[in-house]
Amino acid sequence: MKIKRRHKEGAHVNTHALNDIMFFLLLFFLILSTLANPNVIKVLLPQAAETQQKEAKKSLQLAVDANRNYFLDGDAVTLEQLNGRLELIAKEFPESSCSISMDRSLSVQDLVDVMQIGAKNDIRMFLKTTHSE
Repeated sequence: MKIKRRHKEGAHVNTHALNDIMFFLLLFFLILSTLANPNVIKVLLPQAAETQQKEAKKSLQLAVDANRNYFLDGDAVTLEQLNGRLELIAKEFPESSCSISMDRSLSVQDLVDVMQIGAKNDIRMFLKTTHSE
């Protein structure tokens, strides 16, 4: 004789609501951690005998007017003096850059002459322009 056994259901815990609660807790702690000031934690930093010094970069302004007058950082210079000044600046500040403001009536060759002086002295040269609508 075959006796049927009842299948007993095991204990079952519904955890669907726990996912929502965990999500909201995660959001709460993420938002709270971004608002916390990281400088509140006191940390004793290690000491070093020497610090690494990064060489300063120099940013130059070169203006050339319609009469081919050159102004380096506001000082009037000739084309020959410009070469000497840029050479000295390149030695003192190796990663220098120079923005060139040229009058639109000048030729492209005038721009190329100035940029060649900068390239010879390893100074990054770039041309300033205006935005037209």
